[in-house]
Amino acid sequence: MHQHRFSTTLSGAFATTLSGAFSGAFTCVCVTLALAACTGDAEPDAPSTTPPVTAISGTGPTASPTPPALPDEPPATRGPVAPDCVHGWMTPPPDAHRYAEPIRVIRRATGVEGPLEVVDLRFFEGPESPPSDKGYLLDVRRWYVRAFAKHDLAFQGRFLVESREFGTGLVAVAPYDTNGFRSPDWIGFEFDTGDPETRVYPDLPGTWAGVPYDFVRGGAGLQIPGLPDEVVGCLSAT
Repeated sequence: MHQHRFSTTLSGAFATTLSGAFSGAFTCVCVTLALAACTGDAEPDAPSTTPPVTAISGTGPTASPTPPALPDEPPATRGPVAPDCVHGWMTPPPDAHRYAEPIRVIRRATGVEGPLEVVDLRFFEGPESPPSDKGYLLDVRRWYVRAFAKHDLAFQGRFLVESREFGTGLVAVAPYDTNGFRSPDWIGFEFDTGDPETRVYPDLPGTWAGVPYDFVRGGAGLQIPGLPDEVVGCLSAT
């Protein structure tokens, strides 16, 4: 049995509701599916309930203020179709809507100001995680972005943005100097309505509200990976 998990990004936080209601015009809404929780002992391979990162005191940025590393050569702009990247991936032209859309979402979610330097950007499509027979979840549009703020070098990171028929939002963030799609680099935030305070986390840009969980393996009560097997390869060599 599946139940909808509505992940809402607002003012740099990932908020989650199970009511199916949208929470405002300024809210980015992303939808994934979660397995309904069951009572009893946890399975041996169940994701850990221990948060993968711990908030630090203070409100200032924690990423290194030094210039981020840049690739020696321009990143590739297209990847082949493969079992783990079912439609391949591509980098849209900088003047295309599909290039601008994830940048807009990142800005809205994090509140970062000033110009962003996009080091790498990939667009790819694929199914929901876990798979669903719902027509509006058969094809999820996703973006991978590595970027930093030109005038605020403390803001540097890697971002995953997802878009479905009824909303687009920022679903996970990772430190700038990580690679691929590995645990525990990618962090999602399960919003807690009783604790909306935003917090600073080591090596992550901005501040975040909610319970951090391992987006790669699942966690915070979500026993599913953040990306399905059909698209994890779209982040190879990033």
